[in-house]
Formats: sequence, C-alpha cells, structure tokens
Amino acid sequence: MPQEARDITTKKQAEVPSTSLFEADAKLGLENMDQDDLALPFLKLLQNSSDETKKKHASYVDGAEPGMFYNTVTKKLYDGAKGIEVIPCYYKLTFPEWAPFERREGRPASPDRGPEILSQTKKDASGKDVLQNGNIIIKTANHFVIIQTDSGSDKALIAMKSTQLKVSRGWNSMMKSISEKGKNGTFNPPSFSHIYQLRSVEISGNFTWYGYAVKLLRKVDNVDLYQHAKAFHTSIKSGQAKAAEKEDTNF
Repeated sequence: MPQEARDITTKKQAEVPSTSLFEADAKLGLENMDQDDLALPFLKLLQNSSDETKKKHASYVDGAEPGMFYNTVTKKLYDGAKGIEVIPCYYKLTFPEWAPFERREGRPASPDRGPEILSQTKKDASGKDVLQNGNIIIKTANHFVIIQTDSGSDKALIAMKSTQLKVSRGWNSMMKSISEKGKNGTFNPPSFSHIYQLRSVEISGNFTWYGYAVKLLRKVDNVDLYQHAKAFHTSIKSGQAKAAEKEDTNF
C-alpha cells in the first residue's frame, strides 16, 4: 500500500469517535424532544393477512411470517413459537372507535370513547358493536410491557381484542393472584414484579389465525430492571408516554 494511502487509513482510524466523547455530549440535539415527540411501539402479532408477511406488499418485512411478533417502531421480529419474556408495567381497557375496514383512511376514528359509548351501539350479525354512523367500537385490553432480550430491553404496547380479551383477563387474574408476605402481612405485589412468557399459538375455526398464550415465569431479580419497569409504569400512568398511531388489524 502506498504511503499516502496508509496515512489516510491511519487518519480515518484516529478520527473514530469514542464512547467517552459521546458521553460528554450526551443528549445534545435532543433537547427539544419530549414524550409527545416519541412513539411507543406496538408489539403486533402477525397474521396470514398482515401486510408485513406479504412479499409483494410495500409494508413487507424481510423474514416476517404469520405467528411472529413484530415491533412497529424498532422493526424487530420475534419468534412467536419460542416466545418472548415481558414485564407487564401498566394495563388499561379502552373503547376506541374504528371506521369500517373498507374505509381505511378513517381508521381509527377516535382513540377511546369510554365504556359508556357501548350504550349507543347495536350488535351486528358478526357480534360487533356498531354506532349509528357505521363506525365500530372495539373493546381493547392494552398491556404496556418491557420486552426482555439478550441485547437489552424494549418498551411496547400489546393490544388484545375480540377473542384475545379472554387471554387478557386470564393474564390479569394471574397478576392479581400473586401474593407475598411482608412485615404488615400478605400483599399483592406490583405487576412489574414478575416476568411472563408470551407466545403465539395457532387457533382454528372458520379460518386459522394466531392468538396469545401467557405463562408466569419468575420474579424480577434485578433492582435496576425493577426500577426501569416502575419508571415506565409511572410515565404511562401520568400520560407522558403515548403509543404510535398505527392500525392493528388483529380483531
């Protein structure tokens, strides 16, 4: 290699910024970003009809298959059969208003109308709660979780609807049934004190789709992880973290 080329290579190597330099300039350029500027991803359970699994679709994700979990912001795929480990940090039942499927440009119409909106609906032939304007109220169980991975952790929202509401109720019952003995007697620990396995399972009826299966694994045994989960709980409860507006057709 000519001397001039070696000098250029050496110079480039010397100019690679170090972690300490990044640390010294931490958060620069991010000063004006608050929680309203950040998107909390959905953890989507891919179906046979999901655009992410269709190779000719613009939304196709390389390697995506029905039954996988897909993070809509980080674009990560998780093996649904193997399952993932999650820490549930916050739960909320919502009643969003959706336009009919054929009017995709109007979906969703409203993020949460509250349970009282059901008094203004009528059941259609498929059992859906339909408003006079033709829009649909879809009862949704929202589980805000931290996903544990070998490389760290990700925050996400799992939205369970329709047939998966039963799974959500079972998961909630698991959390409520845990008891610990403290100095003041028996108590129910916070939801983020335990780690659960979340898998996808194939369900067959008039057609085949994928649903959730939840299993209690163990207690959180890392203080930093526990505090991280608690902080996420607090941010959701105070309304500081918001989910990205993205349609999820798993209903």
